Amino acid sequence: MKSQQDHLIELAHYRMPFGKYKGKYLVDLPESYYVWFRQQGFPEGKLGRLLQEMMEIKVNGLEPMVRKIQRGFPKPINLS
Repeated sequence: MKSQQDHLIELAHYRMPFGKYKGKYLVDLPESYYVWFRQQGFPEGKLGRLLQEMMEIKVNGLEPMVRKIQRGFPKPINLS
């Protein structure tokens, strides 16, 4: 089981796997994209959970925390 720290590191380094923002870090997606997902429904599974978590981070103004994690902790090996 992953620790909270490992989960936050993964979230900070996770990139959008498809669509207009493919390859962008979730933290770099515009808030309007998250609003659209909330209205349309988030994807199933891990991606949907991570998008919902990142939306909460953005809404609460915690993006600097995510960027600090990106700088201070290496990308997990299991992320492509």
